[in-house]
Amino acid sequence: MPVIKARNIAWCRLRAPDLDVMEQFLTDFGLVRAERTETALYMRGTGPRPFIHVTEQGPAGFIGFAYEAESAADLEKVAQLPGASGIEDLEVPGGGRRVVLREPNGYQIEVVHGMGQVAPIAPEPLMRRSFDPSMRKGAARVVRLAHGVFATPDPRATLDWFHETLGFIKTDELWVGDKFVGGFYRVDAGEDPVDHHVIFCNRNERAGMHHVSFEVQDVNDVFFGHNHLKMAGRDYEHIRGISRHALGSQIFDYWMSPYDQMHEHWSSNERFNSDSAANDIQIAEGLQHEGGEKPSERFVKQSTP
Repeated sequence: MPVIKARNIAWCRLRAPDLDVMEQFLTDFGLVRAERTETALYMRGTGPRPFIHVTEQGPAGFIGFAYEAESAADLEKVAQLPGASGIEDLEVPGGGRRVVLREPNGYQIEVVHGMGQVAPIAPEPLMRRSFDPSMRKGAARVVRLAHGVFATPDPRATLDWFHETLGFIKTDELWVGDKFVGGFYRVDAGEDPVDHHVIFCNRNERAGMHHVSFEVQDVNDVFFGHNHLKMAGRDYEHIRGISRHALGSQIFDYWMSPYDQMHEHWSSNERFNSDSAANDIQIAEGLQHEGGEKPSERFVKQSTP
């Protein structure tokens, strides 16, 4: 039995030496500033979470992910784990409390509870309307943070930790012959439908964040967002897309922040519950599956330490 069953991912926590540069990228990516201090930048989407992305001032890198506990009692349970912090008050937009853990690769995992919510932002239309002759364009309308992906030399140990600690369950595991190369795990919300995965771990020589992924308002935003980032005049690096994942059915597009941190836009209608099948999937080397687009070496080997 897992220690708890986490409800969902809450935010990612990164570092960047220049918060102005990072805020400009994230704004062009489709996030909205929630709060900024001298040492940290908090960005939100159009959904009710007070923030979904944190950038701390410092050397460029990856700090960790936060996940939401179901109850205060669950927070007390994880606080009893070896190496866990005590329960701490959060001085962030929305408040709440947290316990800090370390997953097998040494990255910070915040388990949080009791945060307030904010009014959703009504999304501005992007497409031209029949009564308005002007062309509409702009950044993708990011709604929420959907999943975080780890690169790790030992994906099995990492996924086992998330299963045993936070209750994530298998959706698809990837194999090349008899070699385990990664796995997609989802939240266990019983009969309630959830995303294909809340975490993916793929085998990599170097541990770190592979990417962080955000759902946009609809599939049109993937295309509008792509064009906006391409035409922003700031030389953002495009990594992969626009295309479709065979597992999860996401229409996706990947971009690199100015500090080598990969961010994904996606839109999908595919949902699962605890009764959905768990699968072992044979793929080719380099994460190629079902004859689709072969990911570039840059994509496959990406890892932000």
